[in-house]
Amino acid sequence: MSIAETYDMPATRPPLVPPSPPRAPDNMTAFGRIAAMRESAISIWGQRAYEEDIVQGRFFGRSSFIVNTPDAIRHVLVDNYENYRRTPAGYRVLRPMLGEGLLIAEGRAWKHQRRTLAPAFTPRAVATLVPHMVAVTEETIAKLKAAPGGPVDLRGIMQRMTLEIAGRTMFSFEMDRHGAALRDFVMEYGERLARPHLFDLMLPLSWPSPQDFARARFRKRWTRFIAMLMAVRRAAGKNDGAPPRDLFDLMGAARDPETGAAFTDAQLGDEVATMILAGHETTATALFWALYLLALDPLTQEQVVSEVKRANAEGALDIERLKFTRAVIDETMRLYPPVFLIARAAIAPDVVAGLPVAKNDVILIAPWLLHRHEKLWRDPNAFIPQRFMPPAPPPDRFAYLPFGVGPRICIGAHFALVEATLALAKLIGAFRIELLDKEPVIPVGVVTTQPDRSPMFAVTSR
Repeated sequence: MSIAETYDMPATRPPLVPPSPPRAPDNMTAFGRIAAMRESAISIWGQRAYEEDIVQGRFFGRSSFIVNTPDAIRHVLVDNYENYRRTPAGYRVLRPMLGEGLLIAEGRAWKHQRRTLAPAFTPRAVATLVPHMVAVTEETIAKLKAAPGGPVDLRGIMQRMTLEIAGRTMFSFEMDRHGAALRDFVMEYGERLARPHLFDLMLPLSWPSPQDFARARFRKRWTRFIAMLMAVRRAAGKNDGAPPRDLFDLMGAARDPETGAAFTDAQLGDEVATMILAGHETTATALFWALYLLALDPLTQEQVVSEVKRANAEGALDIERLKFTRAVIDETMRLYPPVFLIARAAIAPDVVAGLPVAKNDVILIAPWLLHRHEKLWRDPNAFIPQRFMPPAPPPDRFAYLPFGVGPRICIGAHFALVEATLALAKLIGAFRIELLDKEPVIPVGVVTTQPDRSPMFAVTSR
């Protein structure tokens, strides 16, 4: 059966295959991989990693396993997840920005945070935040329409838009005063401190690496900034007797269902930082890649436009009718997963896919590899949103991990999907997007799956 028949696509054109980074030689040395990782972690894997179920190697005296089989992934992330924790390098890179927040907490602290935060991210709670998402997207569209014609940096615009959404959904105030400072923090950390160095990978967590001292100085400034944002929000007062109006209300009112405990100010600050950073940066990146793909694939862009017209009910978008738009988001996150690597170190010996795993051995589950694996996907490097639409069967739950899986699945997944689907629908409904820059845009892996540069687009009102 042809690809067109499999995915209910027009048979008149081949699917788009966007540019991707060259694959590393399979015999690359450990030091070669470390050097490459400084530029982009997704460039360190060779062809074997896209074809084989398990790729076993050695890294500074420990065994490492790249795991590409759904059953083995289920074992590590679900059935025996308590035996695996983040690697020291993972803690070093994330902790200065996120503190002890939900994304990197472990054990009892993580369970307390997860139980306490869960009510703030139910579909009903997220529905109360949709007006913030819609308002910011419409303001962004209005600014684009009012701007003089010329090349447009859609990546920068998506970053500012999702930051504004993060600020309003968290605090109910506009980020005009604080958005530039927040972006400066994010850019400074990403460019100077988020890339792992050799000592970050070699040293135990109890031994600070040279970068850790700079990260500690950064964290002092960062936590002061987050505390200031929280103080500004508290000065605005509470809606006594009224429903929660933002995530800060929901998180401040949250109580552990078992103990009744609320978050301390320090804990709340770490959760605020986690939600703002994890939320806005990953969604901005996903929206950029979706717009880039639709610019490369005008026919698919017009399919989104047609659906958006049908989904408009009395001037408001009905998200339940945006099935194809959601499929575009799903396929975008398959090709460009926001989190490209999940690295876990074994706490105790285990057996994974029939192979013995010793204490401190490293398990690598890479959505970048998994989503392009030749045994798991047909035409894995092509952009085919229809693979997420009937009559195509849904992908294996453990072969598609844009938000992780199991107990530690991203708590904000529903929030992010609602935001990205609505924003993409409104933007494509308002504008025709064309790529002006003819040079390929190559994804790089640095914290998230980012473009190697910001190409210019032409944005024309429909």
